[in-house]
Amino acid sequence: MSQDTNDRSNVIIHPPIAWVLAFAAGFGIDRLYPLQFVPASVPGRWVGAVIFASGLALAIWAIVKILSAGSRVETYKPTTAIISDGPYRLTRNPIYIGMFLGQIGLAIGFDSLWILLMLLPLYLVIRYGVVAREEAYLERKFGNAYLSYKSRVRRWL
Repeated sequence: MSQDTNDRSNVIIHPPIAWVLAFAAGFGIDRLYPLQFVPASVPGRWVGAVIFASGLALAIWAIVKILSAGSRVETYKPTTAIISDGPYRLTRNPIYIGMFLGQIGLAIGFDSLWILLMLLPLYLVIRYGVVAREEAYLERKFGNAYLSYKSRVRRWL
């Protein structure tokens, strides 16, 4: 049985794949042409690990909230609820913010300006190829309930 394409967001790429590709591209370019940016006085590995762990914790918290509400995390499956508590009180996209923090943490940890620069294409893909489609889908599916949530909570921070 085929899945109804109207009851999903139809994003252009699954966000974890976009994140892995952004990191891999930055890491690969850095191996060919290294560009460091972390000052020698900064314990880059530790700072990077803390930022990465913070992003991971935020994403896990958001995923737990989605799952505990009985909804789906996967962008290719129907959403069954609007989550508005936990990190979703502060931002409509805590998982993606967690991904961005993870990318920043990896860039600092590896001391790679290229990994950091890959944050820009990652952001553009997530913002326009994922978030825009998710928002349109949620507006179609939940109508005024989503529009009300959207008016109260910022997209990012």
